Amino acid sequence: MKNKFIYLAIIAAGFASCEPEFENTVDANYTSGDADFTSYVAVGNSLTAGYMDGTVYRVGQTYSFPNLLAQQFALVGGGEFTQPSYAEDVNNLGGIQGLTGTRLIVNASVGGVQPIAGTPTITLTPQAMAYNNMGVPGAKSFHLTFPGYGALNPYFARHATSPTATVLGDAMSKNPTFFTNWIGANDVLAYATNGGAQPDGVTPAADHNLIVNTDPTTYGVNDITNSNVFASVYNTIITTLTSNGAKGVVCTIPSVTSIPYFTTVKWNPLPAESTISAAPLYSFLSPLTAGRISPLSTTSGSTNPLLIVDEDLTDISSQLVAPFTTFITGYLMSLPDNQLTLTQAQAQAALMAPVAAQLYGKARQATSNDLVVLRASSVIGVEPNPTDPLANPFDVPGVTMPLANMYVLTANEKNKVANATAAYNAAIVSIANNNDLAVADMNSVMNQLVTGLRIETGQLYTANYFSGSATEGLVLFSLDGVHPNARGYAVIANEILKVINEFYNANLPLHNPSYFPGINIVTSN
Repeated sequence: MKNKFIYLAIIAAGFASCEPEFENTVDANYTSGDADFTSYVAVGNSLTAGYMDGTVYRVGQTYSFPNLLAQQFALVGGGEFTQPSYAEDVNNLGGIQGLTGTRLIVNASVGGVQPIAGTPTITLTPQAMAYNNMGVPGAKSFHLTFPGYGALNPYFARHATSPTATVLGDAMSKNPTFFTNWIGANDVLAYATNGGAQPDGVTPAADHNLIVNTDPTTYGVNDITNSNVFASVYNTIITTLTSNGAKGVVCTIPSVTSIPYFTTVKWNPLPAESTISAAPLYSFLSPLTAGRISPLSTTSGSTNPLLIVDEDLTDISSQLVAPFTTFITGYLMSLPDNQLTLTQAQAQAALMAPVAAQLYGKARQATSNDLVVLRASSVIGVEPNPTDPLANPFDVPGVTMPLANMYVLTANEKNKVANATAAYNAAIVSIANNNDLAVADMNSVMNQLVTGLRIETGQLYTANYFSGSATEGLVLFSLDGVHPNARGYAVIANEILKVINEFYNANLPLHNPSYFPGINIVTSN
């Protein structure tokens, strides 16, 4: 049975997406104040590019927060605002041919999240053009100044002005008079969303603050950037953006604990009634793991924690080999169709025990201090194929098989993320103050989602992601659990507009987030 212990169910009744609506009513009182929006340029990563539902797609890009800002800047003399062309995305599927999949949708007919059917039509045909929106999905801070970054990132490759172009250089070619800079999330988020693991899903990624490595050319894709490297690069970016007198707004980096990617899947979702068959394994492991694994609760209505791998634990696999040999021997002899002699069972157990011991050598049960990533929901409780003769009945992820490193951000890994985020944000604020720039504290705004973010209209938004029709219009995140939906980007744009109005003595109108679509639901796929 698939996803026996955890599932994502969304009731789609009564919700319909809509095209962009902008409330750009002319008002003689609107003013740019001390800012000049003649040439507005946005630099950043996927949050700036308008990425949502796991990709960039044609209509989704129109809701990017820079595009929403430009709509309001146009009321007070703001110039043309351009974004990388996605006109070839004729069916609004997103993705890139041969590289990435289509955007995520809720398929109401099955009650789940899945990629929208179809093949991406977006290609890597060079556009060789600088745009006002220079948000590049996947970019880290030091990537903005890296010559030839297009060779490493297909999103930048699509529009880089030359093979050796830098993101920052192309941005400056637009001669900005005003800018927003929201870079840095990926310097720590890539580590977090992959559970502190390298791309193999197992090997721990590095925190370059702990090993004091200041050479970003040696960093792995999921590593945490050294905070001194971040501060140095960030200062270079700001110095460059302000070199011709441009003013702007910088944004702090949100804490991962506030986004649905880390808050949707609970650490203890296993119903007692459904884990009875695993109880003997836990009872066996309990006295051998020094408190890492406790017997399962069998009380009706109670839940049990997930079984996970914690790479920071001392490896006790060598201590488990002998006990596992005995345990597996007994298990083989107890099978109804067993035709092995005791000697044969012991011989097989001797081969299997080292593998089992290695599997549980760094295993423990999750606690409330751990964060389980959203994509773990697709593997937790998935039992082996019963028709596979090589299937191991104990290979049930999160139940009898520890969830791999990539699926859980442990308490220790979470602290590494928090410390790096705090250091980055301190640098952002300090550099902004030194350059007399406005700061939009997106870290504070996103943290409010945990308890509820109330906006100017009185609407309350929460991080309660998959809770059916009762809350589907009240969340600000798209279906990838990391990036905002259109409504979320409107809220972000408003926060920046409020900062501009206060810091630069402007009077710009806010958007009404309720006019923008939330979760993307289709009746069938």
